[in-house]
Amino acid sequence: MRPASKVTTAQVFTIAGPAMVANLTTPLIGIVSTTAIGRLGDATLLGGVAMASVLFDCMFWLFAFLRMSTVAFTAQSLGSGEMQEVRAILVRGFIVAALIGAGLIALQIPLAAILFGAMGGSAGVTRAAKTYFTIRIWSAPLALANYVVLGWLIGQARATLALSVQIAINVINMVATMLLVLVFDTGIAGAAIAAVIAEATGLVIGVLIARRLSLGRLAVPRATLLDRAKLMRMLAVNRDIMIRTAALISAFLFFTAQGARAGDVTLAANAVLNNFLLISAFFLDGLANAAEQLCGRAYGARDRVGFSSATRLVIFWGFAFALGVTAVFALFGPTLINIMTASEDVRHGARLYLTFAILAPLLGVFAFAFDGVYIGATWARDMRNLMVLSLVIFLTAWFALRSFGNAGLWGALLVHYAARGGLEALRYPALFRATFR
Repeated sequence: MRPASKVTTAQVFTIAGPAMVANLTTPLIGIVSTTAIGRLGDATLLGGVAMASVLFDCMFWLFAFLRMSTVAFTAQSLGSGEMQEVRAILVRGFIVAALIGAGLIALQIPLAAILFGAMGGSAGVTRAAKTYFTIRIWSAPLALANYVVLGWLIGQARATLALSVQIAINVINMVATMLLVLVFDTGIAGAAIAAVIAEATGLVIGVLIARRLSLGRLAVPRATLLDRAKLMRMLAVNRDIMIRTAALISAFLFFTAQGARAGDVTLAANAVLNNFLLISAFFLDGLANAAEQLCGRAYGARDRVGFSSATRLVIFWGFAFALGVTAVFALFGPTLINIMTASEDVRHGARLYLTFAILAPLLGVFAFAFDGVYIGATWARDMRNLMVLSLVIFLTAWFALRSFGNAGLWGALLVHYAARGGLEALRYPALFRATFR
């Protein structure tokens, strides 16, 4: 099952297109949950679900290596024709997801104490957030297993099926939230229960799809499943991607914390402009998904030409989308800001720093594209080291620019974007030569 050497634009968008659509549907969950809880008229409940949702987003994001490494290993095994290993990767991923999820559930009390203590919310908001947390934490093994299913499907270039599973999870979550909160009056607990129901249903759908694709043969011989070399490689790659993700989360948490110290208006203005970054990330991350699969498959097949052509195409289309998004932000940025907030102070603050949000997509192209390439090739150690170095560069830039206030903070963030992609681009030729020599 060796891929053709020449990767085409159609192949890229067969994966990137559904991934972009899936990314665009995900924020709807937060919107519906916020709307449902907001209609109860209690600000503490709304603050509680917002606080707890952010914690779960960061916590699950930390374990996103389950999706990334599964994409890479599945694509590589597909490229090398090891179909039994493709099934083994899914089962190994489920085992790791179950162990991590069980650990989070077992440690939920000290975990909640640490996290909510760090957030520093009011007593009412914290109490509401804990109610949500103690219920939704039971979805951890399910949510992490869904990462594995999504990665496994994308790794086989089954992006449309992956999209279907993700949309099913999102739609079920939204419908269940509306019913439980607004119809059955279960309050914030209902929003948490809806998330558990959605993840459980999504996993059932995902497993059924996996069984069908495997012709009903998901069972893997014990010797294959517990292959020591494969297990150790999986753990090493997962460890490195986790450290890389922790460094990335640290940069964004630091950015948020510094914005908060600048005052409520600046914090709100930064939150509005952060939506601009999320919009550009939806498109660039979809292309990164394509890079993970196409480069992973070429890596497994030892296809030098296919690997390099996939890399070039993803970067080309990344710049094309970035230019389009940048043009939209430049033309309609003030209008979008007015739509997102009714506060004149926040509108004014956001407009002051809009230029930084306009430039971010162009500076982020290499960062997203090469993240996908590095994951596909499982160059995880180098990706980890370069991300940690990028974090150091970000903090150094902030220290040098801190006298410029929030403008300096945004400048440091753009330096971080450029450093992430630039360092990976500089390291790429040496890694490529070493891999395909």
